[in-house]
Amino acid sequence: MDSKTLIGVDLGGTNIRAGRMEGGAVAHHAANSTPSAAAAEVVLAKLQEVIEAVLTPDVKGIGIGVPSVVDVERGIVFTVENIPSWQEVHLKELLERRYRVPVYVNNDANCFALGEFHFGQGRGFQHMVGLVVGTGLGAGVILNSHLYSGANCGAGEIGTIPYREQTFEFYASGQVFARDHGENGALIHARAMKGDIDALRILDQFGEDLGMALMTALYAFDPELIVLGGSVSRSFPFFEKGMWRALARFAYQRALKRLLIRVSEEPQIAIMGAAALCLDALPAPETAASRTR
Repeated sequence: MDSKTLIGVDLGGTNIRAGRMEGGAVAHHAANSTPSAAAAEVVLAKLQEVIEAVLTPDVKGIGIGVPSVVDVERGIVFTVENIPSWQEVHLKELLERRYRVPVYVNNDANCFALGEFHFGQGRGFQHMVGLVVGTGLGAGVILNSHLYSGANCGAGEIGTIPYREQTFEFYASGQVFARDHGENGALIHARAMKGDIDALRILDQFGEDLGMALMTALYAFDPELIVLGGSVSRSFPFFEKGMWRALARFAYQRALKRLLIRVSEEPQIAIMGAAALCLDALPAPETAASRTR
């Protein structure tokens, strides 16, 4: 199926974006604003409109990433973030009935990890974590060359783990900048680019808190690779030192020396990752993937 034509859809509270993938690249894409306050059927109709803007007769599968908990087996989405009417939508059933192709649905952070594994920084690895560092902190986990969603699509919810007085997401996501420093992450990044000492200090501390979150992922999943995405990841050069300072406390230093941490470079990885849900349905490869470093 990896050579087939697939559609990936990134459903968000602000925008719906879809792309038709051919030969491992997005050949055509479409987008529209999400009618987030509308009734469930209105949002569904808009989603279908965007899909049909890229749909062709040779499409063999559709993958959809959503910011919510998903019943992966049945393709049911629950309590979609910023779309109040989508409390329980049987999305797989509805779309398979309409388009007569297999449809796969999963959490958007899981799609990010899967996209990096198939098309981005994770190519050639078997075990990796994709961490989305934006207004929230979410992760997707690849184990033995397949996405691991867990029993309830809850694997990788690192941001919700208790840390200090709150959670990792409270300290190690973009929300910390406006809440604690009165500026969004983009402005602090711009100040750091100019050598502003206070901005550099803020990002260094951010890196230390993020490093503690990464350490939790290391203990839980023992990955070869961590890929950082999301809006805050562009500040990686400014928080990298603090991040590694925290990771220096990791108990297994030999494993740490082998660990790679990379930043996502593919701007359409959300669409590509959703399409990769179709690829993840294939059997695992018989031989271990060769590691590319």
